Amino acid sequence: MNSYTLRQLFDIIGSSLSELYPVTEVQAIRKLLFEKIVKMPEYRVPLNPNDLLNSDISNRILEILDELKKGNPVQYVIGEADFMDMVFEVNPSVLIPRPETEELVHWIVSNNKDNSPKILDIGTGSGCIAISLAKYISNAKVSALDVSEKALSVAKRNAITNSVNVDFKNGDILELSEFDGAPYDIIVSNPPYVRELEKQLMNRNVKDFEPHLALFVSDNDPLLFYRTIAKKSKNWLSPNGQLYFEINEAFGNEIKDMLISIGFRDVEIRKDINGKDRMAFGRF
Repeated sequence: MNSYTLRQLFDIIGSSLSELYPVTEVQAIRKLLFEKIVKMPEYRVPLNPNDLLNSDISNRILEILDELKKGNPVQYVIGEADFMDMVFEVNPSVLIPRPETEELVHWIVSNNKDNSPKILDIGTGSGCIAISLAKYISNAKVSALDVSEKALSVAKRNAITNSVNVDFKNGDILELSEFDGAPYDIIVSNPPYVRELEKQLMNRNVKDFEPHLALFVSDNDPLLFYRTIAKKSKNWLSPNGQLYFEINEAFGNEIKDMLISIGFRDVEIRKDINGKDRMAFGRF
């Protein structure tokens, strides 16, 4: 059994990960481990460097570091991720929620905070988009679709944990011709958009551990999900209904042109905090 001081543990985390991750990611992981496992903000370390941690916490950190050295994402190792000031259970059945997706949610909320919309989230995964919209838009009625039963099980638990009601449904958007509950005021999707050819550019902890079903799309038809969802949304949206996508940064112009050609108006491509085309909007 190992027991370490705060300073020792701080240094062990840094030295264990320094050759595997960029400095900024090591810092983010260390901050997360102190918050989630040590249950203490990292800034306390220099204030109380010699405080001794119990052996259970020390050994748990060592176990986590062993998994991180294999490339396993820290969120999967600890079993949770923060999103929109909420905590979401995550495991390899679902994608890890990302800051870019928070930007999409903020956009939807800001456009609809005074409404009481019916919302459909397609490809819900962990439920992070659907649950956040149910949380932050008063009186929203939210449904969510996913092809994976395992993902839906995670999403349902997350809805309970975060005290919202979402109607989760199992189905493949590529196969569905009708959807119970239509028409909707808002349809949103963060579909698979990473091309197979982009795999080699991805970090190992994403490529080797996160679900390929939710990540990748064929090089031959990278807009498959966007086109399918946009065409079906014409029949599933109410008048003046809104369609939102998270998108591959390489296809902003193509997605804009596609939405216009299908009949959407007020089409907008919005950049994320890193200046990359990341979100699309259209009104039907």
